[in-house]
Amino acid sequence: MTNVTVIAAGSILLMWIGELITEFGVGNGVSLLIFAGIVASLPSDLATSIFSFDVSQLPAYLAFIAAAVVITGGVVYITEAERPIPVTYARRVRGMKVMGGISTYLPLRVNQAGVIPIIFALSFLLFPQMVATFLSQTTVPYLATAATYVVAWLENQVVYGAFYFGLVFVFTYFYTAITFEPHQIAKNLQKNGAFIPGVRPGGTTAEYLGNIITRITLVGALFLGILAVLPIILQAATGITAMTIGGTALLIAVSVVLDLVKKIDAQTSIREY
Repeated sequence: MTNVTVIAAGSILLMWIGELITEFGVGNGVSLLIFAGIVASLPSDLATSIFSFDVSQLPAYLAFIAAAVVITGGVVYITEAERPIPVTYARRVRGMKVMGGISTYLPLRVNQAGVIPIIFALSFLLFPQMVATFLSQTTVPYLATAATYVVAWLENQVVYGAFYFGLVFVFTYFYTAITFEPHQIAKNLQKNGAFIPGVRPGGTTAEYLGNIITRITLVGALFLGILAVLPIILQAATGITAMTIGGTALLIAVSVVLDLVKKIDAQTSIREY
């Protein structure tokens, strides 16, 4: 009861502080608090790496730094990447006014799902491991043996990484299919007198959008899968443990920084006007 009370009170306090930051500051307060929690471990990790520095491992450290810069750049690129779909509004004449006739585009993000697939995959991986660890201490011999085998199997880095990658890949398509509705978008375009050049309105437009989102989601799913297993790959290649690079932490950090920069630019523009 004490632990539950402390955790609940701390969560309420952090939510209140986050709301205050959102109301009186710049950016999303809760996201900034999560970002602060992520980057708070970087100084200690850096200090540990400096104190345990070995000259013989200098190439590994240089390769790790180069990989971190390239990976961060790739995360920024994929996070901001989008596929523009050209949209044209039909010209309509109402009295003496001519309305419509403009051309714009519909942006489809490459990473529609964001960080949700990684969270889902982690939940699906941690739950059976937790249950198996609990059952391995039972007094039933065959149940304890099976649970111990499952725990040892999931602790294998190759097996764990393969399952992790596959789950992230599947959940990316699953979450994108839930959040992105081509039929609803095609219906809204048709209601507003808009159409995609060369594509018939209605069902054909929905099928066209569905094919495009399926292709670009493949890139996003592969990107998220590689990003999720990246700490395992880096640790195996360099021998350096760096769980802060890759996965949920890196995606959240990059997303929060990009959103904060956009909010600051918007505030600057408002003050200029």
